[in-house]
Amino acid sequence: MTHLLPVLKALADPTRLRIARLVSQIEMAVGELAELLGQSQPRISRHVRILDEAGLVERRKEGAWVFLRPGPAFDALPLAPLINAGADYSEAVMEADRAMVAHLRNERAAQAAAWFDSHAAQWDRMRALYISESEVEAAIAAMVAGLPITRLIDIGTGTGRMIEILGGAATRIIGIDKSAEMLRLARAKLSSSGALTHSDPAQVDLRIGDFNDLPVGDAKADFAVLHQVLHFAQHPEIVLAEAARVVASGGHLLVADFAPHDREELRRDFAHARLGFDDATIAGWFAENALTLVKDQSLHGGPLTVRLWLARKN
Repeated sequence: MTHLLPVLKALADPTRLRIARLVSQIEMAVGELAELLGQSQPRISRHVRILDEAGLVERRKEGAWVFLRPGPAFDALPLAPLINAGADYSEAVMEADRAMVAHLRNERAAQAAAWFDSHAAQWDRMRALYISESEVEAAIAAMVAGLPITRLIDIGTGTGRMIEILGGAATRIIGIDKSAEMLRLARAKLSSSGALTHSDPAQVDLRIGDFNDLPVGDAKADFAVLHQVLHFAQHPEIVLAEAARVVASGGHLLVADFAPHDREELRRDFAHARLGFDDATIAGWFAENALTLVKDQSLHGGPLTVRLWLARKN
């Protein structure tokens, strides 16, 4: 339970109020805050500890970085008008904060672009083997059209593309990936794309985690997606069971992956553990996890066929 008094005490300090305001707009690392606010990292960390104890921020370690996002107090209390009113800020400080957020978004976008440029040849080799991503995305959007997606979990989120495609109307979004680098790319991409205009930035939660043991409680989503993820798993049946666990009754799970194929070079060059999946295997795993197949589709184009399976949780 969130109590008002600790929240007000935490926000009574101008620096902590400013940190809360910044973090409510964009996830930030402690080191980034220290640099942007011109204060030492230990001092910022002390402020963050107080904000964390009051429920105003959540701390999450990703590799060597510690990222901050809005804490549960933002869900429990109407804090946005308080921290954004500007009564304790000069116009110069308000403008500086706006510039900080814009600079951080631009910097992350530039880093993401550089990463994609450096990996472009490798991605092009892979993508040449199957139908274009834009056609896959269009097919996914058509398949799920009309489904209520308010609590979305993207497992193996990568660059966050499925969040962009599926999360426009969601009020709570969780993206999970085991790679801290990919989460930084997703954070940059999502903050600059404008695809989530209907979602409060505080509701987009990017978490480092293992798809064999998701850092999410049971039945937290009404929609979960495994997009081109399952073939990386040594035990894909465990991954699918975990995905099913986090979907509430009446919710849906979408699996997008390859049909069975014999491209052995994908094991060597792209770390694929499984060379596609047949319908019987997927149907068996669905049945074991209280899932009922409601739609499926094959997308042909190149040596590999993309399969879409949409299931409903019983």
